[in-house]
Amino acid sequence: MRVLLVGSGGREHALAWALSSSPLLTRLFVAPGNPGTATVAENVPIGVLDIAALVSFAREQAIDLVIPGPEAPLVAGLADAMAQAGIRCCGPTAAAARLEGSKSFAKEICDAAGIPTARWEFFTDSAAALEFIARRGAPIVIKADGLAAGKGVVVAETEAEAEAAVRSMLDDGVHGTAGASILIEECLRGEEVSLFALCDGTGAVLLGAAQDHKRIGDGDRGPNTGGMGAVSPPARFGLDAQQAALDVFVRPALADMARRGTPFTGILFAGLMLTDDGPKLIEYNVRLGDPETQALLPRLRSDLLALLLAACDGGLAECPVELSDVVSVAVVMAARGYPGTYATGGDIRGFAQAAEVPHVAVFHAGTAQQGDSVIAAGGRVLTVCATGPDLAAARASAYEGVHAIVWEDAVFRTDIGLKSATP
Repeated sequence: MRVLLVGSGGREHALAWALSSSPLLTRLFVAPGNPGTATVAENVPIGVLDIAALVSFAREQAIDLVIPGPEAPLVAGLADAMAQAGIRCCGPTAAAARLEGSKSFAKEICDAAGIPTARWEFFTDSAAALEFIARRGAPIVIKADGLAAGKGVVVAETEAEAEAAVRSMLDDGVHGTAGASILIEECLRGEEVSLFALCDGTGAVLLGAAQDHKRIGDGDRGPNTGGMGAVSPPARFGLDAQQAALDVFVRPALADMARRGTPFTGILFAGLMLTDDGPKLIEYNVRLGDPETQALLPRLRSDLLALLLAACDGGLAECPVELSDVVSVAVVMAARGYPGTYATGGDIRGFAQAAEVPHVAVFHAGTAQQGDSVIAAGGRVLTVCATGPDLAAARASAYEGVHAIVWEDAVFRTDIGLKSATP
């Protein structure tokens, strides 16, 4: 099969790495890719939102399957455009991608399908939102309704923080049209986990679960980021709990989407909070997470390409997913200054030395090729991932891989996975 993978981050390098081992694969392209994907595939200089160019390339190259990495092209209609061209795409239509593109739509699905989630209200007027906050108090959560590049959620511990977030989104337009409408939700307390399911429109199979580490600093201190590391599986969210969550958070949503005439095909990512009252949905995403993907895929024993193809063809019931029982730890190496203004251009070495550590893989994200050198070109730059028979072994190998990388501007957390080990 000839496959086109869309994206350029660590998630896409991990996907390309997993796809490259499939016996079904004859040629793999990545648009636009990065220096890491170039080691297992052929990079194509087409942006993820240049849908017309992606369709033209897929036609010219007789692509059998398109695999979207990030959410933005799906919300923009990549799957629809590929369908019109007669090309299979393992991702939801723009209508179905509203599960991530509109948080209020996702909440409507939850309410219709009886899916446990935080209580919520929808606002477009700041005065009404501020009056609501004054009545409800804090802590409280303010969310931009649309896609805001992971920056549209404020967990306000005080009313003043909540009021500032409302004014920033609704009055100042900090998130543009994505924040022209907002949700205000009750603040859920507990432990966050990420559940991944592969869906074929009516059915779903479990792809596994992971636990992200969002904040920049050890001990979950400092500002939120796109993710500084992940562990798979989460210590307190085992296989039985994951399977049970499919029945509560995934299958009812699929049924309601189908009822509305917008069946969901592709990967559904349910972000859950494990509260004292049981798991509750934080949000849906319509793609794999980053860095959860880097932690999850090394545990996948099944042929990823065969699974994605079965999802497109409605054949998941005949295509079981097998995950190894190892523990996987992924550590993100970010650039000094991230998530604010970060350093770029630094030379990165030591990839060969890191690869010599048993069970370690290094996935590129914000890197660029400069002659014979790889340089830093983003905020989150690398993800070093390792598997082991238990958490301690996986952590030891992952950090041995991290310390083999030579890069002056690197920052990383030293405690990835430790909260999974805490009772």
